[in-house]
Amino acid sequence: MLLQVKDVYKSYSKIGSFRSKDKLSVLQGISFSIEKGQCVGLIGESGSGKSTLSRLILGLERPNNGSIFIEEQPVCKWIKENQGQMSVVFQDYTSSTNPRFTVKEVIAEPMLAFEKKDKIKEKVEELLVRVGLSKDVMDRYPHELSGGQLQRVCIARAISTKPKFIVLDEAISSLDVSIQAQVIKLLKKLKEDLDMTYLFIAHDLQAVANLCDQVLFLYKGKIVENISSNNLVNVKSEYAQRLLNSVMPFSI
Repeated sequence: MLLQVKDVYKSYSKIGSFRSKDKLSVLQGISFSIEKGQCVGLIGESGSGKSTLSRLILGLERPNNGSIFIEEQPVCKWIKENQGQMSVVFQDYTSSTNPRFTVKEVIAEPMLAFEKKDKIKEKVEELLVRVGLSKDVMDRYPHELSGGQLQRVCIARAISTKPKFIVLDEAISSLDVSIQAQVIKLLKKLKEDLDMTYLFIAHDLQAVANLCDQVLFLYKGKIVENISSNNLVNVKSEYAQRLLNSVMPFSI
């Protein structure tokens, strides 16, 4: 098992309150696992706790209760001992790239950070080709690229250290529908070619069903359904059924 999330709770103090009892509960007893090479989709509406869960998995925050393990090690310990082996692609591709960096510098940043300095130019060229971009964009700046191109650059950066696990946090939400389809196709190919494992966080059921092997439905801080993407028509929870019914005119 690559990732195990066990009975995780997370709450925050309410803004403006000084009483320790005044807590906003965000995650309530979350448990699931992801096997190596699997793509698991996490779907939920705004405020359901998706981004909070991603921050916990990335080691940026700690749960109040429960535990998160990667390859049977606590997540923070694993990240420290396996630098560059977990990556993330965020929704906002503009704020997640330094506007003063060229495309080459954006993609090379993690490799340089983790002391992988050999043949940087050649590696960046290879990564650009892998994500379907021309080598000619290497010396351009983020503002000179389209949204779809810049998100591909962010994906190239995410895979530059050959990670075992990638968190895609609303990574296609800001893109046009036609570009979303292209990026999903790219992510599928990269998963097959590089044998990577994904947690794909989104609020679009069609996108999740298209890319993922397994789908988790997160509602008000709880996982209300955990089901294979091939079996979505048999969801039981009211929330999952509502989402499914909203896209039924379309193919999932």
